[in-house]
Amino acid sequence: MRRLIALVAGGVTVAAGLVVPAASASASPGASPQRTSLERTSPHPRSAAAACTPAQVVQNGGFESGTTPWTASTNVIFTGGNQTAHSGSRFARLDGTGGTHTDTLTQSVTLPAGCSTASLSYWLHIDTAETTGSVAYDKLTTKIGSTTLATSSNLNAASGYVKKTIDVSQFAGQTVTLAFTGTEDSSLQTSFVLDDVALDVSGDSTPPADSTRTPASPSYTVNLTSDASGVTWTGHESASFTNASPTPLTEVYLRLWDNYHGSCPSTPITVTNVTGGTADPLSVNCTALKVTLPAPINQGQSGTVGFDLKIVVPNGADRFGHDGAYNFIGNALPVLAIRDGSGWHLDPYTNNGESFYSLASDFKVTLDHPTSLSVPATGTSVDTPGSSGRTITTATATKVRDFAWGAGPFQKISGTSSGGVNVNVYWVSGISSSSAQSMLNVAKSALDQHSSRFGNYPYGEADVILDNNFWFGGMEYPGFILDLVSSTALAHELAHQWWYGIVGDDEYNSPWLDEAFADYSTDLYNGITGSGCWNSVSWQSSAEKITNSMAYWDAHSSRYSTVVYGYGKCALHDLRRTLGDSAMTSLLHDYAQAHWYGVSTTAEFKAAAQAKTSTDLTSFWSTHRIEG
Repeated sequence: MRRLIALVAGGVTVAAGLVVPAASASASPGASPQRTSLERTSPHPRSAAAACTPAQVVQNGGFESGTTPWTASTNVIFTGGNQTAHSGSRFARLDGTGGTHTDTLTQSVTLPAGCSTASLSYWLHIDTAETTGSVAYDKLTTKIGSTTLATSSNLNAASGYVKKTIDVSQFAGQTVTLAFTGTEDSSLQTSFVLDDVALDVSGDSTPPADSTRTPASPSYTVNLTSDASGVTWTGHESASFTNASPTPLTEVYLRLWDNYHGSCPSTPITVTNVTGGTADPLSVNCTALKVTLPAPINQGQSGTVGFDLKIVVPNGADRFGHDGAYNFIGNALPVLAIRDGSGWHLDPYTNNGESFYSLASDFKVTLDHPTSLSVPATGTSVDTPGSSGRTITTATATKVRDFAWGAGPFQKISGTSSGGVNVNVYWVSGISSSSAQSMLNVAKSALDQHSSRFGNYPYGEADVILDNNFWFGGMEYPGFILDLVSSTALAHELAHQWWYGIVGDDEYNSPWLDEAFADYSTDLYNGITGSGCWNSVSWQSSAEKITNSMAYWDAHSSRYSTVVYGYGKCALHDLRRTLGDSAMTSLLHDYAQAHWYGVSTTAEFKAAAQAKTSTDLTSFWSTHRIEG
């Protein structure tokens, strides 16, 4: 869960998690259980995969067989020339001419789709006649396809060979060109000497035939009517989608995330009368519903699944719960699961953080409710009169990953940021209007600062709901924030509009990609440099890593905030010091733009960071325990 309770120690903001109350996972006291028409089954694993046969896929990586099958510039692969091989007698030397010159060395390699792990390694020796130790005159670039994996220069010259190792698992199942390019300026030679190039593949799980994320372009149309209190909502939802993958879709899965808050099979989210496919029994503790399609949907074809929906909000000041008369309704709408290179993502719900992994989607949600209830929601809302004493709120949101709303007798204040973002702050009884005004000012300022760093906020409007009873601190949805009265927490939740909202990620398997980035962004907003914060890092075990999944953190919950939030943001501060302020600023802005409405992975971020520097970051990632 998005938990950021501001603790200031030595000028460094630290994230602190809270213990989950035992009652938070149970149904509302005194409420009648809502039984779904589908029965519980055991959790459904990801798609089964064939075994991987470990292999080394680069041919003639030691160059002992001459140029075959490499494509190389003249006189790149040879012996002698005042250089020695790392092993055997031959090596590849790029540049070393002392004049303006470019050498290339390439080979087409195929990474088997059946292997989930791939690692490129090579031994590199650099000698140079350059005398300055501050300017990278001559460079060696390592690429796979168009992706820059590493850059070295005359600044990395050393007396012997150094082994370079780079994770290239993201290219599993692809045929790609491995390329080394050496460029030399007009004077003073630099020789880039390569030997023993290898690309090892392994892993005991296999992606399906392709790793395309699908179903793509999800579009949800929802019509719901509430009871007098806003606790119970009934109506209909339809989900339309396109298959972007060459592999046909024979089924889709709906995630009914908030069924975690019930006692399976008595759940707060009830789906009945499914159309567009045949519903299986619920699985994954009643949070996943498989719908078998009447016929396979091929690449480029579309489908729609519809169903009747009932939502009963449980008691409790939670991201899905009600605090007295105030309802908070996050993750209540069923959404499509993703199939990618790991198969169907059917991870369990976690109450320590998030399990959510969604593609950018369009929502049109019509909410019929008593006029006495304010209904802030994701997207842009328009109110029209309904039947006597009722209002119809129509919320439209494009390119968002989730949809959430609230319902209650909230007080409200509004304003517009200097950058033109409309901000609405709603609050429950017990919070002062001055506190609400202060949080409105923070929201406007934070949105503008985050926009200036990562790209303009695209949603036009942002709603913030304040309740100091929230046990989790804060929780973000696109354009919709639940928060305590805390300026630091609000800046963090608004940073999530970029890190997860706009730049998506698999929150269950890579929680650091949004939490560490949001905390780092919050430090930037607060003017915190993170100087020396890595000095306080103390690993609990060799298994503890910043990049661990929620499966690990659920088993080590006391360390989740410390490592993912605290160590994660400190690692990013260290990366800034390694790259330089300007390069780090450029990295985050360019990375956000390149993944706008897309999905980020650790491997992609590492490659983007490496492309910003001639310093080999291999040891940086290892020291900071950032794997992937």
